[in-house]
Parts: sequence; structure tokens; C-alpha cells
Amino acid sequence: MKNKEFATAKVELNNQYGNMRKNLVNGMKRSMNMTMKLLGAAFFILQSSFFISCSDMLDSDSSRQVFEPALDQKTDSVFYALGILQGMQQLADQYMFQGEMRGDLVETTTYTDKNLRDLANFAAHQPGTVNKYDSAYVYYRVINNCNYYIAHRDTTLRTGATFVAMKEFIAVKAIRAWAYMQLTRIYEKVPFYTEPLTQISQINDSDFPQLDMAGIVSRLAPDLEQYTDVKYKDYWATPTFGSVAPSSILPDYLFIPFDLVLGDMYLETDQYSKAASHYIRYLTEVVPMERNHTAYMQPYSRNTRRMSMGGDELPSDWSQQRNQQISGSTSWEAIFTGNSEDNITYIPLAPSKLQGQASEIPLAYGYDYYANTASYVDEIQIVPSKSYVELANSVDFYYITTLTTETQLNVGLSKLGDTRYRSMIYEDPNAETDEVTTWITKNRTPRIQLYRRTSVLLRLAEAFNRLGMYDAAFGILKDGINKYLVSEEGGAQYITPETREALKTTYPLLSAANVSKFSEAKSFFGVHGHGAGYTRDYTGTTYQPGLSPYQCDTIVGLKMKEIAAQFGVSVGTTKQDTINAVEDLICDEMALESAFEGSRWFDLKRLARHKNEAALYSANFGGQWLARKLAFKSPVVNLEDKNNWYLPFK
Repeated sequence: MKNKEFATAKVELNNQYGNMRKNLVNGMKRSMNMTMKLLGAAFFILQSSFFISCSDMLDSDSSRQVFEPALDQKTDSVFYALGILQGMQQLADQYMFQGEMRGDLVETTTYTDKNLRDLANFAAHQPGTVNKYDSAYVYYRVINNCNYYIAHRDTTLRTGATFVAMKEFIAVKAIRAWAYMQLTRIYEKVPFYTEPLTQISQINDSDFPQLDMAGIVSRLAPDLEQYTDVKYKDYWATPTFGSVAPSSILPDYLFIPFDLVLGDMYLETDQYSKAASHYIRYLTEVVPMERNHTAYMQPYSRNTRRMSMGGDELPSDWSQQRNQQISGSTSWEAIFTGNSEDNITYIPLAPSKLQGQASEIPLAYGYDYYANTASYVDEIQIVPSKSYVELANSVDFYYITTLTTETQLNVGLSKLGDTRYRSMIYEDPNAETDEVTTWITKNRTPRIQLYRRTSVLLRLAEAFNRLGMYDAAFGILKDGINKYLVSEEGGAQYITPETREALKTTYPLLSAANVSKFSEAKSFFGVHGHGAGYTRDYTGTTYQPGLSPYQCDTIVGLKMKEIAAQFGVSVGTTKQDTINAVEDLICDEMALESAFEGSRWFDLKRLARHKNEAALYSANFGGQWLARKLAFKSPVVNLEDKNNWYLPFK
């Protein structure tokens, strides 16, 4: 695009997002005022928490707490639970920056803040360093408030047959478990306590156990498991704070389903069977039916439509009409600006610095959200890494060809790249210097994604794969969750009989009771189809094996060759070789689907641990794999050593 054309486009984009922000601010002023009052006053918000030194304790009035409103009365408990979320707002930026700066998807620029740069090159991992985005305190503040609530909330109070506080009581326990899980992801071993701390003496006189992830899971998972018979659903089904999309805040999106926390804790500790079972329970029993799985129905990116309209150099056999039809009505990028069906949990931050906890994230990505007139700026601190861009551009796009007839679909492939990348990236090429200015638009609003339905699917695929069900994992990428994965006749031929049976029984994602929850009336796509087009082998109610060029043997075989070339190892055709290759495919998909959402570094570490545990090519293959992925960042520590994966506890 020429500079003049881009300048015009940039103005239009600024106007577009400026108007969006204006609408958001106007729509949220009253709602966020109400929210902030709830977050700041309706709950007790303990001023104490666990600190590492007494000097830290001076930052707050740690011996004071507010006991009103009382927790033994039948007041709507959700308002108390909402107060804990103020602490979640205060850790949001740290969560995002720690998770992305140390991953392989971003790079720094000349404008990058030193704190972010030290995370990116792992200087923050060296003892004695100070970093504004490295504080255990922000997590312990949440934990201590959860402890107080759990210790004092009367869960026996009822209105009729309804226990008025139980939903929120469980939700608070899930938040506490999530916070401890993040701490062990960051620091490996952390002090553990479940009693509320209200005095400095309780901290000074206590010898808290130091627990790693396995220890945290052994302490907290059994407590959450006792609620697996609770059929929790929405907290509130309609926007309670604000009414103008995308500004409306649904409290349902502010809490973390405990099944997902359990699934993640088990996945982190290589308990794949338990992890899969909880992800399946969430997908089949917890998600309200009226919103069930719509996230996996045609969420194409906007750029798919642009290709259909001739905005790209398309293959000669591209069927413009047919490819427009498969693009659907759900825009993938809309997930990050509104209350999309794909959202499960996010942390909303204030729409202005005067209305609560603001975020530094949009500005770091080059969008001044809090300016009087929100706009893109040139002082960009975080840009896509070359490795991420190369990955996105290397993706084959699968399209419907002109050879398609009324009775037979025909699918081709072209090196058009992954459209998810193109839908969240804007570039300004400078013809004189050959330099390109790049904006990542995914984080232009102050909302931090914690869980999406698609991310749950990818983690379920990760668990399935390590259970030996690599075919089911690939099915999630290729065809999505539907009856064809378990059909013995006229179904997915790459699914083995053993896996079909497991999906009906041991891991009943598609049991007789559940298969109907994945409706035939909708067009389901595998996760890879979100950005790569027609990866599936079915159309309507007909499955056509081999329809799409995106096939298990082909794609896994290519990944095996890539692994052999990169690491100089002998990659065979054993089941373990296949599992490792499919895991790398899932890793790539996580990059394409979940880039810049704050999870990348932790995903990489978890997958590296899986590889070390398997010890397929060497005892430390996971460390070698991780170090290779991050070598371009020139880390100041040796990432082959897993002891360097964690920040010093402070």
C-alpha cells in the first residue's frame, strides 16, 4: 500500500476506533461508575495481604479491615464477590506483559519501556532485578480477599430451596485457585495459606509451606472437585453494567468456571485424563444451551471477506460466490471488542483514567486509548516477531474452487497465509526506507482475555494428544466437534476405532447424551479453519473423506520433517513421534489463535515440560525446543535450564 493510501486508511481507522471508543465511554460511564463502586465499596477489600518483607507492608494499612456489609446476611452475594475483581484489575497488565513479552510472538522496538524489554530478554530473571510488572503482591492481594470471603461467608442461607451464596462461593474458590496457579507458573514455589491474614503479626509469626504447582493442585483441587455436581450457569444473562455494545459488562464473563481452573491445574501437572474430563464437563454440561458452542460456527476473519471481494491476488480457480458464502456472519476479530459467544472470562478495565483501574496495554501496542481522541501512535513498544509473521504467512489457505458443482464440493489450497494474523495487523510500508510500521490491533481496548471457548478446545486437544488420542486432537483442529468424529460409517476416517469408543465413553465428549449438543443445524469448523479456510471434510450433512487438502497424515508428516530438520533428530513413525508432532501443530495453532492475549510464555513452558517428561529425543528435549523458539530474543539466561524459566520470588 502506498504511503498516501495508508495515511488515508490510518485516518479512517482512527476515526473508526475513535467512534467506537466514544460510544464505549458514553455507554460505560454510568455502568463503570456503578462497577467501580461495587468493586471498591460493596466488598470489604482487605487492605492486608501476604508480603515478602515488612517494608512492603508499609504500602497499605495492613492491620485494618472493614467488616461491613456483613457476610452472614442474605444479601445478594454476587456484589461481595465482585469486590474481589478489583484485585484482578490490578494484576491485569502484569498478567498480560509477563505472558507475552517472554513468548516467541512479539519483539521490542526502540520505544520499548525498560521493564518490558527486561522481560523480553529475560533480564528480569536475574536475581536482584526490579521490574514494575513483577510482583507476587498483586496475586496475594486477590488470594487474601478470597480467603476472607471463604472463611466468613455463610453458605447455608437459603431463599426457598436456593442457597443464595453458593454460586459466588464456588466462583471465589476458583479465583483463588487460579491466582495460586499463576504464582507457581511465575515463581515455581510460593508460600501457601488459606486463612485470611488481617494483622502483620500473622505474617511475621507464620511459617507458610512453600509449594510448587503439584503441591498447589494437591491442596486445592480436591476442594473444588466436591462441587462437580453443582449445575452452575450464568450469573446474569443480560448486561447489568451498561447497555451499549461493546461496552456492556456481563458479570457472567467476570468469573472463572471452576472446571476450567481444574482442567488447567491438571494439564500443568501432566494429569491429562483429569484435565480432559473437566474440559469436557464444561463443554457439555456447564455451557448454557442457548450459547452452546456458537463460537465454533464460521468465525472467519474479516480478511476472508476481503479476499472474496478481490482484494488479494487470488488463485485462478477461486470461486468468489462460494467463498463469500462460507465466510459466514461471525467476525473472528469481534471476539476482542464485544461480548462474543467465544468469551468465557475477561478482565475489564476502566474506559478512562478517572473512572478506575486503567491499562497500559493498548498504548504499548501503539494505540492511545485514553487520549481525548483515541488514535494510533508511532511510538509502538510491542510488534509481532519475525517468527510469528513467518508462521502466519506460511499457512495454506483452503478455498472452494470453481470446479465445485451442486453435488460435489471441490477444495484447493493457496499460500495466502492465515487470515487471523491479517485481521489484527495494520502495516505502513515506507518506500524510501523499506521499513514497515506495524500495529497490532487485538489489544486496542482495555480488556484482558483469560478464557475463550476456543482456548478451551485447544487445551482439550493438548490433553487428548498426550493421552494418545492424537487423532481426536487433530480432529479439533480440522473438523471441529461433531458427530462425524465418532461415526463408524460415513465419518472421519482418520479417527481410530479406539478413539471413537473413548469419545463416547471414557471421555464422553460425543456420547449418545452429548452428541446432539453439537447441532447439525450449524456449520462447524475446526479451530484451524478460523484462519485457514475450508479445512473440514464435510458440507451440510454430508461427510466427504479427503475433501480438503488439510489431512492428518499429510500435515503431521510435514511437521515431522520440520522437527527432524530443525533439531537434527531422527523422527520415526511411532505413536510417540506422532504425538510430539501433533503437539507442535497445536502449539502453532495456539500462536495463530491466541497471540497477544497473555498466555504464550506459559503455554510454551507447559509444552516444554510435556516434552521433557516424554523424553522422546533426549531427556531435555523440551528445554532445547523452548530455547530454540526464543533464541531470536538473545535471552541473558540459558533457557535450556528449566531453573531459568522462573522469576525470582519477590
